[in-house]
Amino acid sequence: MIRFMAIVLSLLLSLSSAAAAQSPGVPELLKGIADRDDLKSLKTVIVARDGETIAEQGYRGHSPGESTNIKSASKSIISALVGIAIDKGLLEGPQQKIAPLLKEDLPSPADPRINDITIANLLSMQAGLGRLSGPNYGRWVSSRNWVRFALAQPFADDPGGRMLYSTASTHLLSAILTKAAGKSTLALARDWLGPVQGFRIGAWERDPQGIYLGGNQMAMSAKSLLAFGELYRRGGRTIDGRQIVPADWIDLSWRPHTNSYFSGDAYGYGWFARQIAGETVHFAWGYGGQMLYIVPALKLTVVMTSEESGPSARNGYRDALHGVLADIVGAVKTR
Repeated sequence: MIRFMAIVLSLLLSLSSAAAAQSPGVPELLKGIADRDDLKSLKTVIVARDGETIAEQGYRGHSPGESTNIKSASKSIISALVGIAIDKGLLEGPQQKIAPLLKEDLPSPADPRINDITIANLLSMQAGLGRLSGPNYGRWVSSRNWVRFALAQPFADDPGGRMLYSTASTHLLSAILTKAAGKSTLALARDWLGPVQGFRIGAWERDPQGIYLGGNQMAMSAKSLLAFGELYRRGGRTIDGRQIVPADWIDLSWRPHTNSYFSGDAYGYGWFARQIAGETVHFAWGYGGQMLYIVPALKLTVVMTSEESGPSARNGYRDALHGVLADIVGAVKTR
């Protein structure tokens, strides 16, 4: 009987090894997608497992070290800065009302509901103010004062109501950080996130008052975005164990607070979440397909950068990127 069980076990191990040998590894997988018609906009992919880069690939002359506009993926970085500011006592907490912080830019007369908007509402896109993304983005950034223009928008819902995705919400957070700390948001990012090995922000657009655009037009490399993702995967700690982002802030940021009307994905504080290949995935998403994926259960961090000239949602490209992540997860699980 013992001999029989040993033979069965040996056979199972052989079959498992054969299956693993037949399935492509992550490096082979990344090379194999180079010519896919649905991924023509893809520029780079980096895959890290438990802090070690196991594969990286550039396409059509691009490399993971080059600077790219990460678009709305930068909203996750703004969220991190808010969490650090709260930890440092510069802000009271997520439920702090924003009207006293931005009183110089409030409209007059103002809808009384503006006094109910909290920092949490801005983080989760539940401020209630009319959206200033998509078709409304151009007239907003053409205004003389982006903060005042955002605060003067008619309410489309009550604060705390449905998710109204708007880059103006994260720009208000950038203005709040600037006022509370007495430094630019870029200076805060370089100071507070500077200890993170490999993290660097390059060019970053500012509004007419000099406030850095919260949640868009930020230049980073895929490698830098990976470093930020790894910080979150490690619970806010650097490689050498220094706590940069409070661990409880990461938990709060990843907790679903609302859902996207467009995709149905859960949304926390600057982070989306969904199930991909049977795993819970938290991700930052920028226009055109700038993606930062974190799969905590597999200790996996994946960055994908793309051309910024076209959309990624309505043309199915974002779903194709989700599919690439699913393939990566499958490859990791079989190894």
